[in-house]
Amino acid sequence: MSRIFVLLCFILVASSGFVNGSVKKTDIEIYELKKGNFSAKFTNWGATIISAVVPDNNGKLDDVVLGYDSVKDYMNDTTYFGAIVGRVANRIGGAQFTLNGTHYKLVANEGKNMLHGGLKGFSDVVWNVRNYQNSGNNPRIVFTYHSFNGEEGFPGDLQVTVTYILLGENQLSVKMKAKALHKPTPVNLAQHSYWNLGGHNSGSILNEEIQIFGSKITVVDKELIPTGKLAPVKGTPYDFLKPQIIGSRIKQIPKGYDINYALDGSSNKIKNKNQEGSNCA
Repeated sequence: MSRIFVLLCFILVASSGFVNGSVKKTDIEIYELKKGNFSAKFTNWGATIISAVVPDNNGKLDDVVLGYDSVKDYMNDTTYFGAIVGRVANRIGGAQFTLNGTHYKLVANEGKNMLHGGLKGFSDVVWNVRNYQNSGNNPRIVFTYHSFNGEEGFPGDLQVTVTYILLGENQLSVKMKAKALHKPTPVNLAQHSYWNLGGHNSGSILNEEIQIFGSKITVVDKELIPTGKLAPVKGTPYDFLKPQIIGSRIKQIPKGYDINYALDGSSNKIKNKNQEGSNCA
């Protein structure tokens, strides 16, 4: 089993303020950040991570993000490879909701439900590049997107910022901010990369080891719509509080792992830097 450590920080912040001044950029392009042996590529189509090349414990470099060879393939993608999804990631039952006494009908794109923001969510739009620094101690790229009132049925304008930063020890930080400009609106952003820490050509991830600092999962119905309840993972196949082989108990779950974890927060510190992968929130 390959041994690679990558620290991934996925942070969603409801911002109380937003700095304007984004640079309009309508062309779809590829951008690279590099820090030592760690490099990552992005595109402003969907603020997408295209690749993340990191060294393993023996110094061998490999790309640990699944993706495509061309931007055109991302534009035709239906799996949300590497993209930012929103305005609301996951599913909204019946593609509708009521907020402050007003009922909103959304654009359904998975049967009667909405998935990952609708037919044209944040993964299928061109983002602006506000800041791009491909050198220095902490190379970064900042993408911004202005979601208009009524887009896919959601109320109010929304200003969204996603910042990717390369930090020390092969760390990739992902920070997401969203500010409602005129009306209250639901927001649930997600970074939707598919990771294979053995390298994207290494085959199945079922033999890889993972630790998830989440003691509860969201309960879902038969259409995978969250019910609003949380269930403890202890004693279930969803329990990864201690490092576990991903495929060791997957057959106990009829459709495999397709669930949301309620992460316990940053109070849980990573103690073993040789583990395969981890999340922090």
